[in-house]
Amino acid sequence: MAPVVMYCTAVCPYCVMAERLLHAKGVTGIEKVRVDLQPELRIAMMEKTGRRTVPQIWIGDTHVGGYDDLAALEHAGKLNQLLNP
Repeated sequence: MAPVVMYCTAVCPYCVMAERLLHAKGVTGIEKVRVDLQPELRIAMMEKTGRRTVPQIWIGDTHVGGYDDLAALEHAGKLNQLLNP
């Protein structure tokens, strides 16, 4: 399974929903980067993505985007391809 990295905060409902969807797909290890605890990591995230909001999710080397983007991939039947290259 491809590695998953998620930039998140402690009180983000979209982060929780993204994590639940990924767990439902069989992802057991999500590397969480807490931008609320380390503000410099939010700056790095913004430089990489051009986005300020969380979650920001990477599956392998692919920047998926936020929860809505992740859910859209699942709805289109393309999430499994990213998770299991």
